[in-house]
Amino acid sequence: MEGKIIRIISNLYTVKVNNQEYECRARGKFRNEKITPLVGDNCLIDADNNYILEIKKRTNFLTRPAVANVDYAVIVTSLKEPDLSLNLLDKMISIITLNKIKPIICFTKLDLANKKELKEVKKLTKYYQKLGLIVLNNQKINKLKKILQNQVTVFTGQTGAGKSSLLNKMDKNLNLKTGEISQALGRGRHTTRHVELFSVGKCFIVDTPGFSALDFQDFTDEEIRNSFKEFANFPCEFKDCKHLKEQNCQVKKAVDQNLILKSRYENYKSFLSRKD
Repeated sequence: MEGKIIRIISNLYTVKVNNQEYECRARGKFRNEKITPLVGDNCLIDADNNYILEIKKRTNFLTRPAVANVDYAVIVTSLKEPDLSLNLLDKMISIITLNKIKPIICFTKLDLANKKELKEVKKLTKYYQKLGLIVLNNQKINKLKKILQNQVTVFTGQTGAGKSSLLNKMDKNLNLKTGEISQALGRGRHTTRHVELFSVGKCFIVDTPGFSALDFQDFTDEEIRNSFKEFANFPCEFKDCKHLKEQNCQVKKAVDQNLILKSRYENYKSFLSRKD
């Protein structure tokens, strides 16, 4: 039978097949083949003898946290309390994209924003949508649930941005308290730090405290540059242009002409300097 690994504790793998869970061991061949099963892996199991027989090909995997086949990352972005941080937003968009995960921006706390701030959010929404990103707010719950159905998703964002509140809206039976998702979803079931998938409605949510700590250390300057998709619309004379101090840079000209958000460009420069 084919299922998904939703939890790993020591050498015991919990595999979910439809709505049933099986506690399995990994075949010795994985060690010989240097394959480490991860939470999120799709696998074939021998349900009679409780063994994982095969790990299916992964679409992606992360080492911090150790999870595979993540489909979406919802960047929960509050407008107020805490204030909107475009630096953090752009950082997460780039890192998520570089890890071959689809980012979703979800704005929260629109009720605390004034007219000027709401106008700015509309401008930002249109810009990010032109980049091909999904942009929602926390009132579009049904749309979000439809997108995430049967998908593996991580939630990230500043503490207090509304991650737990958003999950409560997705599944009213959760009744999560305000705080980190990992603490709330765990409900005291475990004290060791491990990755786990929880079902929220028909969605798989990654329970992990580590995703927000991802950084650019594993990526080159070129990869970071290429994660800013709009730069490709303004090809420079030299293919290796980093859009910093080079002469006749078309990207810098596009920034001056307001064709590229200045905040995006400034954040890009800060990511290259690794000072963020």
